[in-house]
Amino acid sequence: MEFDGLPGFRFHPTEEELLDFYLTKTVLGQDTADIIGFLNIYNHEPWDLPGLSKIGEREWYFLVHRESVLGRPRRTTEKGYWKATGSDRPIRCLMDPKRLLGHRKTMVFYRGRAPRGSKTDWVMNEYRLPSNCYLSKEIVLCKVYRKATSLKVLEQRAAIEEIVRAPNVTSLSPPMQGNFSFYDHQKSFNKFLLEQNNVVHKVEGVTVIEEEEDNKIGYPSQIMGVGPIKEHYSELLSPKLVLDWTMDSLWPN
Repeated sequence: MEFDGLPGFRFHPTEEELLDFYLTKTVLGQDTADIIGFLNIYNHEPWDLPGLSKIGEREWYFLVHRESVLGRPRRTTEKGYWKATGSDRPIRCLMDPKRLLGHRKTMVFYRGRAPRGSKTDWVMNEYRLPSNCYLSKEIVLCKVYRKATSLKVLEQRAAIEEIVRAPNVTSLSPPMQGNFSFYDHQKSFNKFLLEQNNVVHKVEGVTVIEEEEDNKIGYPSQIMGVGPIKEHYSELLSPKLVLDWTMDSLWPN
């Protein structure tokens, strides 16, 4: 019976249910409604597994007969390998914490061959019964899923791609010559903005540079890592009109 075809049906068992019901009953040869099927997942790549699972939407479950190569469990595929991360985590009964149900090993899939494989976002949790259990340890239950990428990471990647594809020179940028890297361009642009941030005027023939504080202006700052561009200092830079009528040539002396 295809349970995933029933309206409203979702298969999201807890770790306790996976170990204490599905795996234990399978090892004992008892009926589990044939929801989780047997498959040698190491004969397939992780992106092919969703289509081979009997049930699952974002998580796919398999019963696996463990194979050993030179005394170690086989975890390689044709195009990569599964690498364990961290230590095994014990899974205990929620109602009786002293009762150990089994262990969970978390693995990540890498393309290529160790130790130069490239990490992917495919993750697998392998559940096995306790080592002191009298039942067979040759069967494990595996849950495969794809790690979700957060929206923040996606936005950061898009921002970096926009910067890389953006034109090298803008109307506010100082003139640049020669071959500059993106870092040199940004550094030069920052220097240009800092120069605009200073108000220069002369007092009795002595040049004075004054740094105006952000809180005196109140404009949003932080453009490419520098302070705000001061926009209201045109009065200091523009020549002042002298309205002294006594200097007119027609004014009577």
